[in-house]
Amino acid sequence: MNLKQIAKDTAKTLQSYLTYQALMIVLAQLGETNPPLAYWLQNFSAGKIQDGEAYIEELFREKSDLALRIMTVREHIAVEVTDFLPEMVRTGIQQGNMEQRRQHLERITQLNLSNPAPKTEQQTILDPDLDNLSS
Repeated sequence: MNLKQIAKDTAKTLQSYLTYQALMIVLAQLGETNPPLAYWLQNFSAGKIQDGEAYIEELFREKSDLALRIMTVREHIAVEVTDFLPEMVRTGIQQGNMEQRRQHLERITQLNLSNPAPKTEQQTILDPDLDNLSS
């Protein structure tokens, strides 16, 4: 397991996600102030936001002012969330794991009471009074 590579990949994914969130904020702002530009940016961005850095690079070639705006918003979001993000991720994973384990345990221990298993001969031999309980 290469933890350094996992950290790099996670950071790149987070960077792209923050780029996406910045784009959503800028689109909302432009939707109120400049709908034609918001429409252009939405069409330009369709299918290109998977890699945030490649997206910004391509946007710079088309409309550098929008690229700068998205970068500024992205940086602001990063500054605001990175302080508490590690603890939130750890807590979220721990809670998610606990919930998944609980659900799994419930599934594997559920008894089907509507169709009980027939009494085995060994059960009758071990506890002959079981027949008296059902009477």
